[in-house]
Amino acid sequence: MPPQHALTLTLSRRKRVLRHAFRFFRSERGLAVCAAILALAASGCGSDKVQPAKPADGKPAAVQVRLFLNWYPEAEHGGYYAALVHGFYRDAGLDVELVKGGPSAPVVQQVAGGRIEFGISNADGLLLARAEEAQVVALMAPLQTSPRCIMVHESSGITDFAGLKNMTLAMNALPFASFLEKHAMLTNVTIVPYQGSVAQFLSDDKFGQQAYVFSEPFVARQKGGDPKTLLVADLGFNPYTSVLFTSESYLREHEDVASSMVAASVKGWTHYLEQPDETNRHIHEINPEMSLEALEYGVKALEPLAVDDTTREHGIGSMSIERWQTLTRQLEELELIKPGAVDAAAVMHRASAGETESPKH
Repeated sequence: MPPQHALTLTLSRRKRVLRHAFRFFRSERGLAVCAAILALAASGCGSDKVQPAKPADGKPAAVQVRLFLNWYPEAEHGGYYAALVHGFYRDAGLDVELVKGGPSAPVVQQVAGGRIEFGISNADGLLLARAEEAQVVALMAPLQTSPRCIMVHESSGITDFAGLKNMTLAMNALPFASFLEKHAMLTNVTIVPYQGSVAQFLSDDKFGQQAYVFSEPFVARQKGGDPKTLLVADLGFNPYTSVLFTSESYLREHEDVASSMVAASVKGWTHYLEQPDETNRHIHEINPEMSLEALEYGVKALEPLAVDDTTREHGIGSMSIERWQTLTRQLEELELIKPGAVDAAAVMHRASAGETESPKH
């Protein structure tokens, strides 16, 4: 058969197929098939809601989300790692990846921009972000008392903030530092930038520095120092710390996922404070610079900051709108945000971790 004739037959067959197809889709049965196809397409395309596929066992697939930490893995993230290590996220239907942070990690920007689902930050950082129109929402706060402190020498005889005199104090330009300078009588105190180590502290008994109670004091003591800590919260500046947050848009579209994330995280924190060893081993494996001894010290330092009268009554992770309003007013007084720029009630998602009525702080 000549090639041209074969091509003619092929084209003829294609035309006949198209004519039959056209007649079929104009028929009643064909229209029904079209409607079914369109319905399936509408249900599966263009939706940004989480619709996990069902595997062979009939159970819905775990929802994949990421949690961006505000620092390298350490004790302040222990409850979140416990939820991962002990399967609490998995049991809640979540496949959670914990993303390590570090200096200047753009946690709020990534979450607010919808590139990562959840993040960890401190309450003052979230308020400052809201003032810059980043639509982020706090879901739960594992630490009721901020671990932020000023570390001084035991030998200095300093017992409170009034004793900060005739010395050098290393602090970065953060809200707590502005509050300290405004509300503490810093007599003849020279403020210098914090360099991120305890080297100068160890070499100068008239030197103090910013710290977290579960971190720098342990390092200083290991190196032969005599650290004493003054909690900034005792001065009245007490932002929630290690706060789990998400964006308004993600919360609006996936509130069920956010609720599951909160419940599993609360369970993780409860377990971590009671039985931290396995989680600490995991944290040490992924962050070898954080020794098991440091992590053990960190849990003991964190426990009184996480468990108090409020959590005994309302549970780990609870927040109060009054605390958020107080912090908002403080940032306004420090001229870090403009008056009225932030609605404190909008920053806290009341349904996630249980709103307290009258915080006992």
